[in-house]
Amino acid sequence: MKRLIILCGSAAQLLIRCIVLFLCSNVSANAQTAIQRPNIIFIMADDLGYGDVGFNGQDKIKTPNIDRLAAEGMVFSRHYAGTAVCGPSRAALLTGIHTAHANVRELSAWTASGNPIGLQAEEVTVAEELKRAGYRTAVIGKWGLEEGTGEGHPLDQGFDYFYGYLTHMEAHHYYPPYIWENREKVELPQNRTAEKIGEYSNDAFTRKALDYVIANRETPFFLYLPYTVPHNEITVPEDAKMPYLNLGWPKRPMKQGHYYHDPEGNVTYAGMVSRLDTYVGQLMDRLREQGLEENTLIIFTSDNGPGYDDGFFNSNGGFRGKKLTLYEGGLRMPFAAKWPAVIKPGRSTSEPVAFWDFLPTVCDIVGLRPSVHVDGVSYFPLLEGAATLPAPHPTFYWEVNETRGPIQAVLMGEWKGIKQYQKPFELYNIKQDPNETQNLAASHPDIVKQIETYLSETRTEHPEFPLTKREAHYDK
Repeated sequence: MKRLIILCGSAAQLLIRCIVLFLCSNVSANAQTAIQRPNIIFIMADDLGYGDVGFNGQDKIKTPNIDRLAAEGMVFSRHYAGTAVCGPSRAALLTGIHTAHANVRELSAWTASGNPIGLQAEEVTVAEELKRAGYRTAVIGKWGLEEGTGEGHPLDQGFDYFYGYLTHMEAHHYYPPYIWENREKVELPQNRTAEKIGEYSNDAFTRKALDYVIANRETPFFLYLPYTVPHNEITVPEDAKMPYLNLGWPKRPMKQGHYYHDPEGNVTYAGMVSRLDTYVGQLMDRLREQGLEENTLIIFTSDNGPGYDDGFFNSNGGFRGKKLTLYEGGLRMPFAAKWPAVIKPGRSTSEPVAFWDFLPTVCDIVGLRPSVHVDGVSYFPLLEGAATLPAPHPTFYWEVNETRGPIQAVLMGEWKGIKQYQKPFELYNIKQDPNETQNLAASHPDIVKQIETYLSETRTEHPEFPLTKREAHYDK
């Protein structure tokens, strides 16, 4: 027999107050958990320059959706890539380790042995960290960190789902004969690569990404979306070129070889960037449709400086250099972040941050500490509205080693030093001379010595990446 207990007077009021306090505390805790566990979408373009987007001054190519993302969120004007070429730059993003200490410091073609290089099993990625916080994780697009070693597959690096190009060489063609889905090689018989017939691969990536958002709307997810536009080959479906036809632009004839370029480059390149912009708009619309916009952090950036432009588009935003150089044009990336629950719209910051800061940032957001030592620091305070980082980087380090031989660069406060193979040391005051026009090495030998000491002390040796000039092993 159940007993009915009746409380009255002060006892009843006390019970009611306890219940209200309990419910309020739970709502507060749940709200805090929701804010701390946003969906995270990281969109990465391939070889898109700092100046290729409207919010950084592009006036020929239209990027209204990317510009809307920037206007509704915040812009980082000094956000640096992991390095000036794709593979090691992406490794820095995913692991939080820069190229002074990384396992992947160059593409496989430039290893000393000629053997492939990829992420190792013991390396911890941002996806593995987010799995600890209960996230679903996916990479859709270009992976490029499992080049044939048997290690580094995205499903072995914390991702639940993978669709795209496994190796970076596969990603050189937009109408591939096959694509990878998880561990399955999916043949695409409708695609004719050289004739550029079938489904444009980046269209497929967007279709899969939109489906992923719906399928995972009930749980926090991390979607890493590394597109391949506007990397070579320079090709895009004809409808993307339409806004740029008959504008009187100079023609840039393209020769076919390894890449099956479209005949004319400038209109095609503009169409590729605009098509990327359309993808970003579709993703933002999907988030809104699904009621996910408020608590989704969506980031847009690029993996390294521009590879195509010869000056017509001002792709590097007026900075010196481009892809494969460690000048600002090769390293400084367009970067916009939107998160309505946290980021006030229309904000910007000039605080310098880099790819290797992404892992500690998302750990900070979800209340974790990185499970391994990383080179990065969290820029979550900047997203929340802080003017500066509480513990900013004392130094930044980059290296790249391809046809020019080894190049190293260090940013130390307002000073940037560049050491190129068999060339005089270069020193620039980035605050006063962001375009790196005046080499001050001769007049500041003390700063040069300080940077050179840091270069020698911070870099760990790697048998595949000695600081020597090497030949590429593309035939292996």
